Amino acid sequence: MHPSERNSAQRTPSDSPQGGPLRGVRILDMATVVAAPFSATLCGDMGAEVVKLELPDGSDPLRGLAPVKDDLSLYWKVTNRGKQGISLDVRTPEGRALFLRLLPEFDVLVENFRTGTLDRWGLDIATLHRANPRLTVLRLTGFGQTGPYAANPGFARIFEAMSGFTNLCGEAAGGPMHMNYPIGDMVAGLFGAFSIATAIAEARGAPEGPGREIDLSATEALLRLLEPLAVEYEQLGQVRGRSGNRATYTAPSNMYRTADNQWVSLVASSDVTFRRLAKAMDRPDLAESADYRRNPDRIRNIGPLDDLIVAWFAAQPYDAIAAALKAHEVPFSKVFTIADVIDDPHLKAREAIVRLEDADLGTIPAPCVVPRFSGYQPQPPRSGPATGEHNAAVYGAIGVTAADLAALKSAGVV
Repeated sequence: MHPSERNSAQRTPSDSPQGGPLRGVRILDMATVVAAPFSATLCGDMGAEVVKLELPDGSDPLRGLAPVKDDLSLYWKVTNRGKQGISLDVRTPEGRALFLRLLPEFDVLVENFRTGTLDRWGLDIATLHRANPRLTVLRLTGFGQTGPYAANPGFARIFEAMSGFTNLCGEAAGGPMHMNYPIGDMVAGLFGAFSIATAIAEARGAPEGPGREIDLSATEALLRLLEPLAVEYEQLGQVRGRSGNRATYTAPSNMYRTADNQWVSLVASSDVTFRRLAKAMDRPDLAESADYRRNPDRIRNIGPLDDLIVAWFAAQPYDAIAAALKAHEVPFSKVFTIADVIDDPHLKAREAIVRLEDADLGTIPAPCVVPRFSGYQPQPPRSGPATGEHNAAVYGAIGVTAADLAALKSAGVV
């Protein structure tokens, strides 16, 4: 019997949206911080039922990461949205035994402990699969389950640097730069959600097949995005580096400042689009010049071309620039702050920011479910759970009595 069919009458309805493409899938998320939990949250957005497991003391580092308001972790609330919350210390014998009792009720386990950690706790992959032979286990780490760095600690900025991603960020004459956001975690989380969905697709096509162990390296996830860099290095001897906001693979593509000090990102890299930009600038001759007619020509001559565009932007206020670019269908955007995102009419019309029900703050804003599936209109989930909020419902579904739960709580197991 499929785990999602067990104890259906006993189970408390999930906080995640119902009827989505991943409906019926149950995920136990025992991961910490951001990357792996984000994988589970994305699956929850698509209809999976996700149970968040954390230590009884609520010491997940995400609860202390900014933004925090009056000791309320805003980060936790949005990143773990739509999940039920249970507490359990799997490092204790009682906790380990209860954890193994839970596993047959789930299709997927998500973890991100350093390689070998679960083994030391007596929860190696063989033990997990004895408890549930069809369990998919997503193991998201900085460097993977094998290799000389397997046991090294890793955070987003570490694998951003190691993958080569950070080497592309910054001014040409300056040092490499990190962005003020753990983008590496989110990229790894996307690959994690893709991995889970892939395993579920396989399981639905081969319902008697064995469970999968997924070895996801966050460093490799970022490296996978940098697709042409290895062949560029081998075949052309080029090491792509920093170039500020200017793209060196297509032109023009840069950031420009208007006369009233607005920053605008503009891309006119195809030959057709560049001709439209030339008309918007009242310089149609540029598109006929041998120096700028084709993209390879523009890349070779990007310095003088960019100087012309910089001067055009600097001579006019944003509204005039925007009107000219819109009239000629040239792709551009003012650089938005989050305040601009909230106020933008298109994003409002799309309801790109939704309101999550929250026990402490009433409702809070968060990004909408992405992507949009036909026939699936999920209601915004509630915010991330309090520590152990759903202990009674989740443990009760596998036969743990209120008295047993009280004893486990007294012993610090839950």
